[in-house]
Amino acid sequence: MRLFGAGDVRALAAELDLRPTKRLGQNFVHDANTVRRIVRLAGVGPDDVVLEVGPGLGSLTLPLLEAAASVVAVEIDPVLAARLPATATERAPGRDLRVVTADALRLAPGDLPLAPDVLVANLPYNVAVPVVLHLLAELPGLARGLVMVQAEVAERLAARPGEKAYGAPSVKLAWYAEAHRAGPVPRAVFWPVPGVDSGLVGFTRHAGGAPPEADRRAVFAVVDAAFAQRRKSLRAALAGWAGSAAAAEAVLRAAGVDPGARGESLDVAAFTAIARARVTAGS
Repeated sequence: MRLFGAGDVRALAAELDLRPTKRLGQNFVHDANTVRRIVRLAGVGPDDVVLEVGPGLGSLTLPLLEAAASVVAVEIDPVLAARLPATATERAPGRDLRVVTADALRLAPGDLPLAPDVLVANLPYNVAVPVVLHLLAELPGLARGLVMVQAEVAERLAARPGEKAYGAPSVKLAWYAEAHRAGPVPRAVFWPVPGVDSGLVGFTRHAGGAPPEADRRAVFAVVDAAFAQRRKSLRAALAGWAGSAAAAEAVLRAAGVDPGARGESLDVAAFTAIARARVTAGS
């Protein structure tokens, strides 16, 4: 299969009269080694149905089609979505591509022609975290993934308690899956060249799936409150959430958490214990 090079990307962009926009986070990969590396690190195989968000011109779509049983590509730009099937026919004939013109942040299972088990995507930097979390919430069959995001976002998503980058995105992704850094991506492989570095994050969903939606909402509310004032102790940071500092301390002690600790020291299990302790205290 002949993958895209820099000349192919520019030629196709010219054909479409495409002017990449920051609003849509349009930075297109033009290096064949990079996209093959992504597919390899994602562990895509012949039985997989891959969900690709933001396929753009199709640079990553082509090696995904080569490796997977099917690729469901979700593209918000109608011009790019309309051109992608022709690109696949030209360069990956006979492979199964389904294109959905939609906003990934509003995607629901019924919008997809197939149920994907793997997410592989070069995500727009400004919406990367909400897209990953939304897809994990909406698509329970999504078992694993590998996404390319801004390097700082990659650090946040894969950070562990106590690390400088650890925050709400780290905990929320940990609610669904085990995450890991999968390496850097140089700026030079993109057109246009972005002003920030990129990185790869892989994840594997926890066995047994996520607990009920009500639990998720309760836990994420604690997480948001804790990291909204991350320099404060949990007793102070959770005062508004619990109703008062004294109430927050009572809930924290019931959960077995030191009221003087900060949110950055807690893992997702501790945040879950806090949310459940509040429910127990109010019952």
